[in-house]
Amino acid sequence: MQGDGGGTPDAGNPINDYLRRLHEQVKGISGGDIATYIPELAKANPAHCAIAIATVDGNVYVAGDADQPFTIQSISKPFLYGLALEQHGREKVLKHVGVEPTGEAFNSTVLDEDNNRPYNPMVNAGAIAVSALVKGNGYAARREAMRGLFSRFVGHDVDIDEEVFRSERETGDRNRAIAALMEQAAMMEGDTSEILDLYFSQCSVLVTCRDLSLMAATLANGGVHPQTGERALANEYVHDVLTVMNSCGMYNYAGQWSYEVGIPAKSGVSGGIAAVIPGQVGIAAWSPPLDRVGNSVRAIAACKQMAEEFGLHVFRTPPSSGTTIRGRLTGAEARSKRVRGPADQAILAAHGASIRLVEIQGALFFGSTERVVREVGAIPDDADFVILDLRRVTTADKAACALFVRLRDDLANRGKRLLVAHLAATGTLANLHATLDEGRPGIIFADRDTALEFAENEILAAQRKFTPNPRHELEDVELFAGLSRQDLRIISRVAREVSFEAGDIILKEGEAAQEFYVLASGAASVRLGMPGDGGARSIRIATLGPGATTGEMALLDGGKRSADVVADQMTRCHVFSVDALRKAMKHRPSSLSVIYANLARNLSERLRAVNREIRALEQ
Repeated sequence: MQGDGGGTPDAGNPINDYLRRLHEQVKGISGGDIATYIPELAKANPAHCAIAIATVDGNVYVAGDADQPFTIQSISKPFLYGLALEQHGREKVLKHVGVEPTGEAFNSTVLDEDNNRPYNPMVNAGAIAVSALVKGNGYAARREAMRGLFSRFVGHDVDIDEEVFRSERETGDRNRAIAALMEQAAMMEGDTSEILDLYFSQCSVLVTCRDLSLMAATLANGGVHPQTGERALANEYVHDVLTVMNSCGMYNYAGQWSYEVGIPAKSGVSGGIAAVIPGQVGIAAWSPPLDRVGNSVRAIAACKQMAEEFGLHVFRTPPSSGTTIRGRLTGAEARSKRVRGPADQAILAAHGASIRLVEIQGALFFGSTERVVREVGAIPDDADFVILDLRRVTTADKAACALFVRLRDDLANRGKRLLVAHLAATGTLANLHATLDEGRPGIIFADRDTALEFAENEILAAQRKFTPNPRHELEDVELFAGLSRQDLRIISRVAREVSFEAGDIILKEGEAAQEFYVLASGAASVRLGMPGDGGARSIRIATLGPGATTGEMALLDGGKRSADVVADQMTRCHVFSVDALRKAMKHRPSSLSVIYANLARNLSERLRAVNREIRALEQ
């Protein structure tokens, strides 16, 4: 069980774990028979089973026998059809093969006599007609062109299983009959024997389940291989291929597959299925036992369960919409607006890397949420808190909800906490809120600042004895650090105590600044009034806790208050008149200088914090 490609997922990655459990489940499904009409296929091991998912940016998740080679068989048909479209254009190809489902078996001799062509390129007759269109100077060159096509889709050179090729050719009487009927009706041109050999060769190309997922992901990626960056098929023909896969790709099960699973796919009698979710991922599943119409019993079950659990039906899945990850920050780069003393600041500076913040944007569905899961999986093990900032996320579908739950539980199992910010209980993300809140309450926060503050408090609690709401006296106040006990006694005689209920305004913007406050207990928010379309509003620019000072700019200029300070809960404050403090310290100028130096240092640290936040926003 592993993942690779454009970034290696952790062994504990939720998608890896999901595929492993799904594989364990489907490999135990009984029933079905191995294809025996081609003798070499009858040698397949019925116990083999594999699942793979490849993303459009080159990451691969696999489970089971994902690197066991098998012949591609009918899964080759949509890819050769794409080559024919690229070499000849739609108009000419449509003259030789249609796009209508038949309702007949894949090896039926029924042809579209009205239009003098096979019904579609996914049945044997249509695939033989497509093989006749492959360009090349002679059979060897055409065979090499076909092999080169699959090599581009897989991402490495592929081989043809010569034993299977010979077995197909020796037992291919029905395909010869189909070719003879088409030759007689002038549906194709060229040496029929060579055309059939090319068709038998394409069916005998060796691939793995991993390879099939990357082939499907190449179609999902508009024809460009997600790992090599090489174009395998012109983008203008990708939707033609996917359309025919959707309507005709699963033999006589195609209509029900499209209705129930809703993913363009192609199956083959060697037991494989390749499925494409445009703009997101390619999915592959493989196990040799087949049902009565020629589809793998276990591969069908795996695809159906993934589609159901993650809501992958293409007609309800939004398209990819740009980069999902907007930014990455540590707790050292992004701090909460909680004002803290020097000791707490030193602890948080030393342990800031244990908080990781990931900013997400756009629509969340399987493909985009997989990137979030992978991003979190790449976070170092020393991180204890992962904060996902969803303020720029527009929607989250069923797949996103399921993956977020798996991510939350996986982090919890590893002793880490997932915190989700800007996730409202109403609106376009209400489904994600309900999903996450139901199983593990307490991980959802109104905004990123409160999530950061929660994580910081947890770190402080772990590093020292920490009470979230302690009672601070004057000797604990940063503004008075370095003063003697006698200085503090003088200052204490100047102070008066005032209490505020939650919601009370402690300081009001625009008022004359003649006093400053020190919080002894409780908490308060510094709020700045902002104009808005719906009228005036305020934003929180800082949170104050015990020991914090507010209004201290009165010591410098005695001007007007620049913001409101509002009590968040029952809060007790020491209130100092600036004039009274100056009079009390009149004969202790050196002590007053210490207070001003502390004030300057405090303002400098606040400025640095603002600079850090601006830099973080610019990234």
